[in-house]
Amino acid sequence: MNQVDFPQWLIIVISALGVGLLLSLALLGVVVWRVRKIRLPEDADWITTMRMTPLVVVLLLDLLDFSLDIFSVPITWPLLGYLGLKPIRNVAVLEGLIPGTQLIPTLTLTWLLARLIPQA
Repeated sequence: MNQVDFPQWLIIVISALGVGLLLSLALLGVVVWRVRKIRLPEDADWITTMRMTPLVVVLLLDLLDFSLDIFSVPITWPLLGYLGLKPIRNVAVLEGLIPGTQLIPTLTLTWLLARLIPQA
C-alpha cells in the first residue's frame, strides 16, 4: 500500500493555485484593457447577458474562483459592475461563495449553455 506524501501534494496544490492566480491577473489586465464596457439592453436578463459576455470574462471569473475561492468575491463584484454585467453579478458572487465549486468552471459551462439555448 502506498503512503501519500502530504507535503508533496500540498506543494502541488499551492503551485496550481499560484499559477491560476497569475493567469487570472494577466487575464484581468486583458479584460479591463480590451472589453471595457458591454452595452446591454435595459431589460437584459441573465441569459441575454451571458450571450453578450465575451468568453474571456467568464474564463477570468472561473480562474479567480479557482485560485482565490471565496476571496474572489471582492474582485468579482466591482469588476462585473465596471463591465456593465450586473445581471450576472449575483450569480457569480453566489457561485464564488459556495465552497467546493472552485474546481468546476461553472460560469464557463453556463456561458456555453446560454449559447445552446435557442433565442425566443
